[in-house]
Amino acid sequence: MALALLIVALPIVLPAFAQANETNGYETNWYDTNGYYEVDKRSTWQGDLTARLQAIEGVFGGQLGVYVQNLATGEAYSWRADDPWYLASLIKVPVAVQVLAERQAGTLTLDERLTLARSDFVDGAGPTNWHDPGTPISIRYLMEQMITVSDNTATDMLIDRVGLAAVNARARRMIAASGGDPSEIGPITKLVGVRQGIYGQLHPDARALSGVDFMALRQHAVSQRPQALARALGVSTDTFAQPDYDHAFDAYEATGENIGTLSAYGDLLASLYGAQQGLSQEQHGPDNLDAEQRQVLLEVMRRTSSGKQRLKAGLGEGINFAHKTGTQQRRSCDAGIAEREQADINADGPWVIVSCMRGPMALSAHERAMASVGEALRRSGALGRP
Repeated sequence: MALALLIVALPIVLPAFAQANETNGYETNWYDTNGYYEVDKRSTWQGDLTARLQAIEGVFGGQLGVYVQNLATGEAYSWRADDPWYLASLIKVPVAVQVLAERQAGTLTLDERLTLARSDFVDGAGPTNWHDPGTPISIRYLMEQMITVSDNTATDMLIDRVGLAAVNARARRMIAASGGDPSEIGPITKLVGVRQGIYGQLHPDARALSGVDFMALRQHAVSQRPQALARALGVSTDTFAQPDYDHAFDAYEATGENIGTLSAYGDLLASLYGAQQGLSQEQHGPDNLDAEQRQVLLEVMRRTSSGKQRLKAGLGEGINFAHKTGTQQRRSCDAGIAEREQADINADGPWVIVSCMRGPMALSAHERAMASVGEALRRSGALGRP
């Protein structure tokens, strides 16, 4: 009797699923694609990493975002990675990519020299500002300084050479090439444009200032910069639209310039790895970087010396990290491609890692938290064997 009941019950249950492929009847593997039978394919390290990040954020006293993707398996992890973040100098990677794309196309060489003009100077780190106006500087040198020490003057010179529209189009294509949404990254600007945008939130006349003017303003403590700006413009601080530099930066960030989700930026970085997986240039699009140009860029990114106390400090020995850092008012980022020196490619990556933070004024607090994120990635097993 029990057997008879089972035989009767089967036609009641199966046809609802079988309708997904009526031509093959019950002989098809309907259960392979039915949502009811899908399982959570996330690895156990994801829960461990979440707990660690929660603890780090509590100590940090601000917010952090993290995106990790295993480029061998496709498995990804997101901690506020779909929120908009100020990317700071992370935008310099697509600038370098556009430079190398034009090298690939034969429209420039790395030995080509650009003449440094007084109008090129921008405040920030890097040795380009040590040169006198009129000095011819090679594109190779400018790209090295832009990536390894985050030189702003070098960046703006390269943007002028290849064109800002081309850089923005390149960033969007890189994201799309990895299956991401290009609309999740805002317009990239020159670095002097960032200064004009921030101080322009205090007073619109600041948008007409030059990079040299902003270098003078940077000589003052952050709390004193509005007063210094007022003197430079010949106006009263009573005319300012924002009460201080902090609020001015918040207002600038709200414009969407140089903003993006960490997942979109992760897709941008992932596009740098495709050629190493044996994909042809045609599979990535006729104007995307070939393997030679990608390798040039990754080698430069491995020489990054800014942010030594960030993610790289926590990742530990045995992992190469080709990365770029970014720092602005109460904000910091670190992002790149991590690879084990001796790896089983099926289990051990490589990985795209993107992390940004907003919080305390002290950069040291950001770097401690960023190093802790790197350690959390390692200890959780997110990067393979702990």
